[in-house]
Amino acid sequence: MKNYSIAKSRRLRSTPYTSRIEKQGVTAYTVYNHMLLPAAFGSIEDSYHHLKKNVQVWDVAAERQVEISGKDSAKLVQLMTCRDLSKSKIGRCYYCPIIDDNGNLINDPVILKLADDKWWISIADSDVIFFAKGLAAGNKFDVKISEPKVDIIAIQGPKSFGLMEKVFGKAITELKFFGFDYFDYKGIRHLIARSGWSKQGGFEIYVENTESGQDLYDYLFKIGKEFNVKPGCPNLMERIESGLLSYGNDFDNDDNPFECGFEKYVNLDTDIVFLGKEKLRKIKSEGIKRKLMGVQIETNEINLTGSLKIMNNKGDIIGDLRSACYSPHFKKVIGIAMINEPFCKVSETGKLEIQGKTFTLKVCDLPFI
Repeated sequence: MKNYSIAKSRRLRSTPYTSRIEKQGVTAYTVYNHMLLPAAFGSIEDSYHHLKKNVQVWDVAAERQVEISGKDSAKLVQLMTCRDLSKSKIGRCYYCPIIDDNGNLINDPVILKLADDKWWISIADSDVIFFAKGLAAGNKFDVKISEPKVDIIAIQGPKSFGLMEKVFGKAITELKFFGFDYFDYKGIRHLIARSGWSKQGGFEIYVENTESGQDLYDYLFKIGKEFNVKPGCPNLMERIESGLLSYGNDFDNDDNPFECGFEKYVNLDTDIVFLGKEKLRKIKSEGIKRKLMGVQIETNEINLTGSLKIMNNKGDIIGDLRSACYSPHFKKVIGIAMINEPFCKVSETGKLEIQGKTFTLKVCDLPFI
């Protein structure tokens, strides 16, 4: 496939680390929240193997924050998500599907509770800030909504704990998963969460001081040689094997939480008020008509830039393939697909056409590993 360059502009923002990653050899970008997000540093498979054994530093500043503060901030945050946050705690991150009045998904962010009246919504790739502002205006909530200047650095991989301990001390390794706290680097406090978009373990540093963040980025490479640190980015192979879903790729505003496997984040039996609650009750009562599933495809290469229809042996459409890649673990292509009832069950078979050739596939559960 021919590659095309991305024209940079004020509308398509660089990050504080862009000049650094370009010197380090970034080979591809994607666009995420109107910003540049590194997509490759050479071979994706080489990066996959390195990530699973060592440690990588990622420029994920495109993971933007929507800050909601003020007297009614908790009401607004709860109105947007079907997950019950009434017992949420300061210092914790919460994976929270954001839904509209039809019960369909707007985003699937991680929400950080900084104070009883201050929240950060760490968003996937959609304009949540305008959704929040519309709800606040319509409900006359006493809140302030903004995009703070926060540019995240992610440190991912099994050796991330050793690298971060070398910088911040042993206390950093004692953070519980999805917990966060403030840690000092040369006199500047940084919010650091034990989180990240891989299953290999790691941390995300929410950088508010650009100069300190750039210095920290450089320092991680300076002292990380013993851990075989390298620059990296969210890895397609690793994320699909791990069943990490991507808003806009695997699901979007035409899908609801039940179809996407988010049942445990849908709290219908409490008194909390959120958009689409009655619609979700109806969907749960009637049952879903399709579901996100894994598929294993009998080929070792694929280039997927859009959905592909999955057929059965009778020629009926049974679903659509939404993301896919070659898996070094399974030695074949695996993917994430929305499969229709009654075909969304393990070991169901199908076929799809790729560049004029027909390949068989088998439906399986997520995650793959």
